[in-house]
Amino acid sequence: MRPSILDPLFGRVAALPGVGPKTGALFNRLLAKPGQEARLVDLLFTPPSNTLDRRTRPRLAEAPLDTMVLVKVRVAEHRKPEGRYSKGPFRVLVEDETGDALLVFFLANVDWIERSLPIGETRWVSGRLELYDGYRQIVHPDRILDEAGLARLPPVEAVYSLTEGLQQRQLRGAVDRALEKLPKLPEWQNASVLAAHKLGGFAESLARLHHPQEPGDIAPTSPVRQRLALDELLAQQLALRLLRSKMRRPPGREHKSAGRLAKAIEAALPFSLTPAQRRALDDIRADLASDRRMLRLLQGDVGSGKTIVAALAMAEVIEAGRQTALMAPTEIVARQHYEKLAPLFRAQGVETVLVTGRAKSADRAALHAAVAAGDARVVIGTHALITGDLVFQDLGLAVVDEQHRFGVAQRLALGAKGEAADTLVMTATPIPRSLALTLFGDMDVSILDEKPPGRTPIKTRALPQSRMEEIFEGLERSLAQGARAYWVCPLVEENETLDLAAVEARFEALERRFGTRVGLVHGRMKGPERDSAMEAFQAGRTQLLVATTVIEVGVDVPEATIMVIEHAERFGLAQLHQLRGRVGRGDRDSFCLLLYKGPLGQAAKERLRTIRETEDGFRIAEEDLRLRGEGEILGTRQSGLPNFRFAEIFAHARLLAVARDDAELLLRRDPDLDSERGKALRVLLYLFERDEALRLLRAG
Repeated sequence: MRPSILDPLFGRVAALPGVGPKTGALFNRLLAKPGQEARLVDLLFTPPSNTLDRRTRPRLAEAPLDTMVLVKVRVAEHRKPEGRYSKGPFRVLVEDETGDALLVFFLANVDWIERSLPIGETRWVSGRLELYDGYRQIVHPDRILDEAGLARLPPVEAVYSLTEGLQQRQLRGAVDRALEKLPKLPEWQNASVLAAHKLGGFAESLARLHHPQEPGDIAPTSPVRQRLALDELLAQQLALRLLRSKMRRPPGREHKSAGRLAKAIEAALPFSLTPAQRRALDDIRADLASDRRMLRLLQGDVGSGKTIVAALAMAEVIEAGRQTALMAPTEIVARQHYEKLAPLFRAQGVETVLVTGRAKSADRAALHAAVAAGDARVVIGTHALITGDLVFQDLGLAVVDEQHRFGVAQRLALGAKGEAADTLVMTATPIPRSLALTLFGDMDVSILDEKPPGRTPIKTRALPQSRMEEIFEGLERSLAQGARAYWVCPLVEENETLDLAAVEARFEALERRFGTRVGLVHGRMKGPERDSAMEAFQAGRTQLLVATTVIEVGVDVPEATIMVIEHAERFGLAQLHQLRGRVGRGDRDSFCLLLYKGPLGQAAKERLRTIRETEDGFRIAEEDLRLRGEGEILGTRQSGLPNFRFAEIFAHARLLAVARDDAELLLRRDPDLDSERGKALRVLLYLFERDEALRLLRAG
């Protein structure tokens, strides 16, 4: 149950005095999740996007365009729409000694305009100054004031992002009413931490954010934002650790083996392990041998050899007498894992099976029986491992591939298929170290930061779309020599029909040029159809695969040496890096061509420059974080990435470390949050809606 002290903050914005149903609907559109209503907490936790500094009062000719300004003007003329223009805007010409401007009012209340802006009088006008048709203008001024009104105005005022129909004054008024309802909350931060960072109280910081005294008060580096960011990060780190303690509270089972099976599998490999792979294996073996449940993230760039590390970890558990499972995000990837690992395990007499949602019912029954009886020691599959009625005889290790494609609940569901099963999670998405803390703070992390020898560097070039004919000619020559290539089309927008049309149009154009050598794969295809298109490409029956980003993760065709990415300027850096990683997987020269449509914005130029300069996934990820911010880096909804309101990982990395250390120490001393501070922290978790962690705590 949410503490009753917080009830006012979870009330509806539409119920605030002066809001009403019509304006309430606009607040819902601006602040609420689809189908929900905006609450006071949504309003107060939406920081201003800018400030209006009324301490600077430029003259008209010197006032900057496309910004909020405050100017002192004399009202020169009313231009009331007449005749066939009678439904047009009412314009008021105003001037000062340096120039003039028009104030523009649509659907105007004529009496109000004439009362507020009498001809010949001086007024202070605040609003967004724009240039339209060669004239300076302010459409629907924010404020029109005489000298007495100006004296009552705050010198610095918050400016918010709006939705159509909502005005700044309405939003500011609602924020003021909401601040009045802010209850007196207990202090959840450690006093010494606040003192060390010179931070004030929560309520005082929230009020100062919405009523800045300096423009810098809303900046991420200000003490105001830092205090609120620290609260949010502490709630998030505390929730992660409570989840982790829940995962860890049941003791693990020790997996002790002589390592004979792992050694036999390693000896059969056509390559030697890298030092990074050996370090990761040492971490995993220590976890498996302990009586603590393992929850470890294996993070490695494209082609760094995560799958073989997972296979050797599975070998340890199998030798200790238990079963293992590997869950992949798609059937294509699950099948690839199966084709790679089954021969290695079967050569050592270990039965390996593939379980997907598409198995025929008779086959499925036989597979499920083999798993339940314990005959199948390695079980590879998709979501079917957790969504069906599959029962393991004794699951000891759950491996989850491509962590960010699964939520925490799915990860827990696979681990729950076995008694105190250990969990190893793999991701090829390069995640900046600062962000890994945030995303995966409930796990130990091993990083594979080296590639196996023999991987050839990928030559990357950026070309304008105008050179398309040259690319076709180059492809013609390469395909004639037996090369295989991907052609990736971007998501046009969040509209599957348009995306599909774009990829199908490109496929038809390439098919006209190259005939039956061209295949097509996209996310709207039925599973068997998509698998068949992938298999034709893997087998070489097609040489050029036109695809959407469904090929981004896990697809392994060592013969593919060319990657063409159309409209590369629309992709994030990490995604470009993932796509490029589909080639260069063999010993032949590989190429990545980034086609862009100019003119490019500054951020797009920087992305394309970075991807050309480096293949280091971690450097690319840090740059992606700097250019785009953490909310976009993996796609918030898809990745389970916390959607922060106040915290910015890049700006608040130091505070993240403080919050992590504080949460860790606190839970060692007070694991059930029963102390005075613990009770205050329960309020914090509910306030920032991390209360799922408290439900886990109650569930024991």
